[in-house]
Amino acid sequence: MSNDSATRISRRLFLGTAAATLAAPALAQTSGTTEMEGIAGSAVRRNMSSFRTLQWQPYFDNLKNGAILVDLTSRALHFWSEDQTIYRLYPTSVPLSEDLTRRGRTSVVLKDPRPSWRPTPAMKQRNPEWPDFIGPGPDNPLGTRALHLSWTYYRIHGTHDTRKIGRRSSNGCVGLFNEHIEELYEMAKVGTQVLLI
Repeated sequence: MSNDSATRISRRLFLGTAAATLAAPALAQTSGTTEMEGIAGSAVRRNMSSFRTLQWQPYFDNLKNGAILVDLTSRALHFWSEDQTIYRLYPTSVPLSEDLTRRGRTSVVLKDPRPSWRPTPAMKQRNPEWPDFIGPGPDNPLGTRALHLSWTYYRIHGTHDTRKIGRRSSNGCVGLFNEHIEELYEMAKVGTQVLLI
């Protein structure tokens, strides 16, 4: 094999390995180990430089009922279980603009296994052509699961439009890949603490 051929193969191997590593959307940290799980689209790859694990202590006094931290800048959602055995890190979509963004402390008040969608009055005003209601299913903007927050109209939910993840693309909510919201839905409880920063 010539030196040029070896260089091309090594370069391909390096690029292939790097692409596979950057494509992983969720970090799972269990018992002190970190494993990359799943495959994400290019939207997440653009945001990987700020996608890092965090400790819960700077953000919460305790982990009663578990805790969710949404970092709007890095477009990442962190979940810690109450007993500290589970930590998850997921890429998210975040609000399009600052005027749609809400920060602060809230909590999960309802777990919706089959969300239906209605535009808020402000959304309808901006987009009068939007339908008044979409029931559960593949056309639903809330995806397969939703966690309702104590703030009116705010949700952490799935999305069928995977291009939105890793971007400023929502009307105020925090969006996850459907497989990630389904996992989070099982771990979160009514009463789980939520902090958006």
